[in-house]
Amino acid sequence: QVQLVESGGGLVQPGGSLRLSCVASRYIGSINPMAWYRQAPGNERELVAIISRSGSLNYADSVKGRFTISRDKDTVYLQMNSLKVEDTAVYYCNAENSGPGWRQNIWGQGTQVTVSS
Repeated sequence: QVQLVESGGGLVQPGGSLRLSCVASRYIGSINPMAWYRQAPGNERELVAIISRSGSLNYADSVKGRFTISRDKDTVYLQMNSLKVEDTAVYYCNAENSGPGWRQNIWGQGTQVTVSS
């Protein structure tokens, strides 16, 4: 069935960089938009960045200027630079799958990003 598979998470030092990838597969219709969310322990899940096929981009204020979202056909990326300890969280890929008269929201399994010295 429709699937989002994430990769690229890991351990990085403050100030370092990491690039997350998310591939959509086994879908029908369109996958648009695609987004990245994150959730730290004890916190609510929050939107990090979102990209649409029209080229519209939106970032959370906390990551603006440091993170960059981009998209291929079925893959969305999140380039994370100047990472801070506060960026530590599970990062989730999200997408809307839709066709004539229907739509559904899809979530990836999440990938852990840990920023520590």
